[in-house]
Amino acid sequence: MVKIASVEAENVKRVKAVYLEPKADGLTVIGGRNGQGKTSVLDAIAWALGGDKMRPSNAKREDAAGDPQLRVVLDNGIVVERKGKNSSLKVIDPSGNKGGQQLLNSFTEQLALNLPKFMQATDKEKAETLLSIMGVGEELAALDAQKQTAYNQRLAVGQMERQKRGAANDMRHWPDAPAQEVSASELIAEQSAILARNGENQRKRMEAQHVKARLDAAMGELARMNEQSAELARRMAEKSAEVERLSADAAAAAKTAEQLRDESTAELEAQLAEVEAVNDKVRTNMRRAAAMAEADELKAQYDELDERVRGLQKARTDLLRGAKLPLEGLAVEFDAKGEPRLTYEGQPWDCMSGSDQLKAATAIVRELKPECGFVLVDKLEQMDPQTLAEFGQWAEGEGLQVIGTRVGTGGECSLVIEDGRGQLGDPEGGEERMVAESLRECAADSGCQECTIPRDGTCAPAAAKGWVIQ
Repeated sequence: MVKIASVEAENVKRVKAVYLEPKADGLTVIGGRNGQGKTSVLDAIAWALGGDKMRPSNAKREDAAGDPQLRVVLDNGIVVERKGKNSSLKVIDPSGNKGGQQLLNSFTEQLALNLPKFMQATDKEKAETLLSIMGVGEELAALDAQKQTAYNQRLAVGQMERQKRGAANDMRHWPDAPAQEVSASELIAEQSAILARNGENQRKRMEAQHVKARLDAAMGELARMNEQSAELARRMAEKSAEVERLSADAAAAAKTAEQLRDESTAELEAQLAEVEAVNDKVRTNMRRAAAMAEADELKAQYDELDERVRGLQKARTDLLRGAKLPLEGLAVEFDAKGEPRLTYEGQPWDCMSGSDQLKAATAIVRELKPECGFVLVDKLEQMDPQTLAEFGQWAEGEGLQVIGTRVGTGGECSLVIEDGRGQLGDPEGGEERMVAESLRECAADSGCQECTIPRDGTCAPAAAKGWVIQ
């Protein structure tokens, strides 16, 4: 695990000259009033170790006579320097071999240099960062894929079920209609039989009329024959007999015809007219029942998929509960849409206190690359002294080096920056560098070409600034 042994910075943003030897474990607080260069120290460290993409947009201190200079010594013996007009990078390992940014990247975590980037990420991105370090990524991805598939299927089936049931409910229902369609063939056959019987009755009526007509003709002929001569007597007797027979037949036929009564088909015709209406109701009921059956089947599919989604969700929860977390109380929960979010002590990110957010972020970022043993934290003033002390104790217990800034000058501050200057530790040759920087700044400010004041002398421009060069 690599940590920072010392930091020297000159002419970076608001920094004039700062030397820092942070604690190996626990919290080192850089304090000072607003605008004194506290955050500039963190930016200088991030630039030195993180590469040109971490370079401040206005890296050189305004009105500085010299170029920015950075020197970071790591506890593994690597020395990182940036100096010169272009602030070129120089990395030297303990054996004297030179390296570059690739060597620094092998043990430096970018988010450890830029913690605000993590803190400003979305809830989903924070949660996914935590998931990535919990060692359950592949299993979780597989469960997510299965859960998403089941969720989409459940959603589609639920929509179809609601549509089908809604359509069925909108259909008209006829409670008095029979369960099956009525057959008209029996009614038609019965009607045909009646019509046949009525036709037979009509035939018999016509036949009675024919017999009556023949009787009338015979009686007329008999009257004429009575007027004829006696030779017609025999024929008259025969005819009389015939008349008697026909009279009997006519009487019988008339009696039968008079007794015949035609059957009415009006009721059957009314029933036939109603058959289609009844069958239309039956078909409507059957369509509604079929739609309801389909809706019930879809509901069963939905319930089955819902149970699968719940099972997969439980599997995800069990998987996450069994995973190693970088901080007790951290968790990943999922909303109704299955989106993950980070929680700490049961609170989502936007409901956490500022100190809890810093603690959670620091713990997560530290785990992203265990080789990186330090984290830079800005704006620790959101923690009260007690919380700050507890945060430092936690970091020390974790073997983590935290370098942070805080508005203030109290005893909780390890180093106080004033007007871009501060020193914590005893750098080799540090006094000479500080004096040289003071002389350069004084000369640039006073318009001097070169400082000729002896080390034990005095200078009016320097005195005016409150500097004592000795």
